[in-house]
Amino acid sequence: MNWYFESGLSCVLTIILSCHVQAESDKIDRPNIVLIMADDLGYSDVGCYGGEIDTPNIDQLAENGVKFTQFYNCAVCRTTRVSLLTGLHPRRVKGRMLHDNMTTLAEVARASGYRSGLIGKWHFPVLKPKDRKRLPTRRGFETFYGIAAGCCNYFNPAKPFPEFYRGQGPEPFLDQETEITEFAEDYYTTDAFTARAVKQIKQFAGAKEKAPFFLHLCYTAPHYPLHAKSKDIAKYKGRFDNGYFAMRESRIKRLKSLGLINPEWQLSKPDPQTSKLAYDYAIIPWEKVDNLPREKRRMEVYAAMVDCMDQGIGRVMDALKQNGISENTCVIFLSDNGGCASHSGYHHEKIRQAHAAYNKELPGSVATYDYVAQGWGWAQNAPFRRYKVWTHEGGISTPMIIHWPKVIQAGSLTHQVAHVVDIMPTLLEMSGASYPEKRKNVAVLPTDGISLMPILKGEKRIGHKSLSWYLYGNRAVRQGKWKLVWGSNVKKWELFDMERDRTETNDLASKYPQRVKQMEAAWLQWAKRTGAPLKGTAL
Repeated sequence: MNWYFESGLSCVLTIILSCHVQAESDKIDRPNIVLIMADDLGYSDVGCYGGEIDTPNIDQLAENGVKFTQFYNCAVCRTTRVSLLTGLHPRRVKGRMLHDNMTTLAEVARASGYRSGLIGKWHFPVLKPKDRKRLPTRRGFETFYGIAAGCCNYFNPAKPFPEFYRGQGPEPFLDQETEITEFAEDYYTTDAFTARAVKQIKQFAGAKEKAPFFLHLCYTAPHYPLHAKSKDIAKYKGRFDNGYFAMRESRIKRLKSLGLINPEWQLSKPDPQTSKLAYDYAIIPWEKVDNLPREKRRMEVYAAMVDCMDQGIGRVMDALKQNGISENTCVIFLSDNGGCASHSGYHHEKIRQAHAAYNKELPGSVATYDYVAQGWGWAQNAPFRRYKVWTHEGGISTPMIIHWPKVIQAGSLTHQVAHVVDIMPTLLEMSGASYPEKRKNVAVLPTDGISLMPILKGEKRIGHKSLSWYLYGNRAVRQGKWKLVWGSNVKKWELFDMERDRTETNDLASKYPQRVKQMEAAWLQWAKRTGAPLKGTAL
């Protein structure tokens, strides 16, 4: 280090100190990142996307940030979550999706000096010894509080699933890596996740060693079971009495008035039931619904769940303000898939009977376990076709809002196409983090995403030339204004012009056979690269 004492010492020191100050300044200026994901929230459920549910806090995020009209997910909880975390389209290897050759948002953030925490839903198996390496606390998150399964009883997460539930589970509710089996009498997961997020923000902001933080808040709301607090349910009594067809009609009018969709687009029609797949239902006409009180109650409870989540997001935003960090905190809000039309056993009499026997009262309380069902699940994605697990627009379109006062012009709206894989490169760019070549001596797959930063700055982004999807036999590929869709029920390709007909009402496949052939080839190439099945209806 003798060069310190050579002539020109003061000049060298000035340069070094200047660089040090600049480095510290860059470190301080790096934004905190709060990534909020709702679960099974429909495209048009929140107020700023045309919905009837009261969501003033989410609406304010949009009012002071940017709304995306064409932001895509991966059609179901787990596939979207792995893509969001890794910046990769799902790689299906031996039934697993989170692999050693993938890095996570938390891992890259931690490597660049960020604090990190995950609150809420994880949705990757952790019970078996071989799965312990997939615990959030072993994939980059310093702290974790939430469920490892896909859902739980909102009032008592330790309560066993009913016998007719056929999803993932049982998986533990964890604080770090310790299982929690007892919950307070007034416990409600949405409120608990909010309280923990507020506490975490205060801890991160008040730490002696100042560092930016990455907080991933994964609400389970409004995923089934339909559980909500009585005071929140009461607010929506009678609001949905006209049914799901009328709700869709009113939503498309609001969507058009908000400039979110093309005024020329028509409402998609209900798809007929063409198979006995668990998620392929015929939509029952409102006037033919057997039990109207129960059907209305489903949407009332669902709305209350969304409302409670919105209240929680308001408290999170207040925590950022109270800790003096709101201006340079980037808050991202989105849903993991379209509204959910799942319902237990519509095609199985024994399961229907078990469901009826379990639910002896209207949905909402700890003693019930119900679903929003097919009619409402379809309407929650108005004006689009289909719902969760389908690769039609109703399954893969998400409300997406980014709020970052220091960078984004308030009240912005973008129609540019983007996808959850784009979150990884976006966070890399805004945080200054580096994408690793290796993780624990294993080569990491290169990200599939493209940074959203140009859009956040109000610029035109060079986007994806092609985007593809696969889920349970459903397929799709989007290239520019064209979208090709294969439904596992009809087993044929349909072609749609997304500029003129994003609601997928006019199939142009027979008119443009060469385009169908070219886009099918692109999908097959993507499937080969990602391991998507070419046959069957596997996940």
